[in-house]
Amino acid sequence: MVLVAAGQITSTSSLVENGQTVVKLISKAVELGVKILFLPEASDYIAKDADHSKSIAVSVEKSPFILAIQSKLKELHSIGKLIEINVGIHEPSLNSDRVRNTSIWLNSKGEITQRYQKIHLFDVNISGKVTVTKESDSVEPGDNILEPFDTIAAMRLRSLGADILTYPSAFTMRTGPAHWHLLGRARAIDSQSYVILPAQSGQHTHEVENEDGSTTRVPTRITYGHSLIVDPWGTVVSEVSDVEVGKSALAIADIDLELVEKVRRDMPLWQQRRPDVFGYEV
Repeated sequence: MVLVAAGQITSTSSLVENGQTVVKLISKAVELGVKILFLPEASDYIAKDADHSKSIAVSVEKSPFILAIQSKLKELHSIGKLIEINVGIHEPSLNSDRVRNTSIWLNSKGEITQRYQKIHLFDVNISGKVTVTKESDSVEPGDNILEPFDTIAAMRLRSLGADILTYPSAFTMRTGPAHWHLLGRARAIDSQSYVILPAQSGQHTHEVENEDGSTTRVPTRITYGHSLIVDPWGTVVSEVSDVEVGKSALAIADIDLELVEKVRRDMPLWQQRRPDVFGYEV
């Protein structure tokens, strides 16, 4: 078994500040023996609006957020403490004036080995509600699915697909209570995989400069939190509590690949798929 953690943070609009927060969480995870730390969507920053996001997005080579993580991983690697990181960030688009919402994988040496650009964007306008969220105003959707890849947790790929799925998120207070646990457990059950859901949590802020040169923190949005890990049977095996909403925290659990194999063997859903009827590839 391999110990993994779903990290929970409350990102501000400062890449430097958020980098410092994540570095502390990495240190805590390593002390607890965690081998893979999954961090939320938009860990590098949460902006006040679409224009603000476009103005502060930088490439990974220049991002103080990513550079801080890479420096910490290299430091840990040099003393034999190995941990891999999955984290959601923003990158400038190469094709438009929008940004890319990207999930990257860093190995224990701090090298970026995998990259996935978010495909399904979050646009919502709930009738009667003042708040309208339209991610597509600032985010360019991706068009490629990332294939399963080797990690510390699984040194081989299964013929049936991945053993672990992650959904780094920043759920709103409207959708979180209604959908968060339901979606996480459903994805674990129908895929018969571990599902890891790292989440943004609490009141986010951005800095506004005053006329005298000082800065003031202004609220941006509130996110649901409740980072959790679900096993292949759909059982929530670890969750960050209500008490820790708005705080940096870890939901930690062992990944038991023998359980994955048992669930898939006892209830062989994959063998009952019907590509001949639905027209998809096996």
